[in-house]
Amino acid sequence: MTRHPQPVIPRLEAAFRSGLPVVTCEIAAGDGADPDDVIRRVRLVRDHVDAVNVPDNTAGVVHMAAWAASILMAREGVDPIMHVTCRDRNRMALQSDLLGAAALGVRNILCLTGDHMVHGDHPGAKPVFDLDSLQLLGLADVLRHGRYLSGREIKPAPDLFPGATENPFAPPYDFRPLRLQKKLEAGARFIQTQITFNVERFAAFMARVRDLGLDRRVPILAGVAPLRSARAARYMRERVPGMEVPDDIVRRMEQAGSERSRREEEGIRICVETIERLREVQGLAGFHVMPIHWEEAVSEIAARARLVPARAALASPIPAIVREDAADTLHNRPREHRA
Repeated sequence: MTRHPQPVIPRLEAAFRSGLPVVTCEIAAGDGADPDDVIRRVRLVRDHVDAVNVPDNTAGVVHMAAWAASILMAREGVDPIMHVTCRDRNRMALQSDLLGAAALGVRNILCLTGDHMVHGDHPGAKPVFDLDSLQLLGLADVLRHGRYLSGREIKPAPDLFPGATENPFAPPYDFRPLRLQKKLEAGARFIQTQITFNVERFAAFMARVRDLGLDRRVPILAGVAPLRSARAARYMRERVPGMEVPDDIVRRMEQAGSERSRREEEGIRICVETIERLREVQGLAGFHVMPIHWEEAVSEIAARARLVPARAALASPIPAIVREDAADTLHNRPREHRA
């Protein structure tokens, strides 16, 4: 008996096509074999977002496989964005994994090179890095057009919606918009950025992105995150490559003191203020919230910052502005994304 892939509702892609602000967030993939842990985390965030990212051994630390957590999430009715890294798989394994994910209903994939294992809990593990993130995007594009990298035909081709990341805070800063352009040309259909604490640096990045016209070619989500302590702020600033945490942010967290409720309140307040300031930056399609093992904070951030997933509006009677954007999409005309 011939079986075909389950039909997939392209919720994230539909949200982007609507032209309405889109909200995504990331949850921990699970630090054990308990499916209920993943389900608990996703239930904390699912009402506030259009799709949820599932990391692939972030920072080189082993967790539950991203494909397994993605399937658990899909069973909860949430559209997963599965991270795929080049660190642990060669091009053959990557192709197999992408076909398998598509067959199980996971079509949103975030193409990453991957954090090196020397930073994680298995520093002696052998790295692969057969491809990098740009080449992985190209691989996904080849697959979705019905070919393996070998040129052999795929029947049916996987229905993938590949995305990529960009970091406006990693020098050389002038290179970052150009790298985003390369990822777009390689096949990225959406972009999520590194966590934003320095809004001025992010605005300068987006100004160059607009000059290149990239914001009209691909939806870009600004990364934001709540801090839980001054210690976390200092760790990000000093130990996480490409992370920029200004002194005034660290000082505010230090002034919040050691009491948990006060420092967490200050962390959420800073996150909400950052979102409000980013709303003034033209060319954004929405926000990507990274709570870093603090999924309980997502609902509070969404409420205070008035973040509403696009799918909530799409489920309501369609407003006129959406119909106009739908016409643009129908005619394949470029349009500005709004956050």
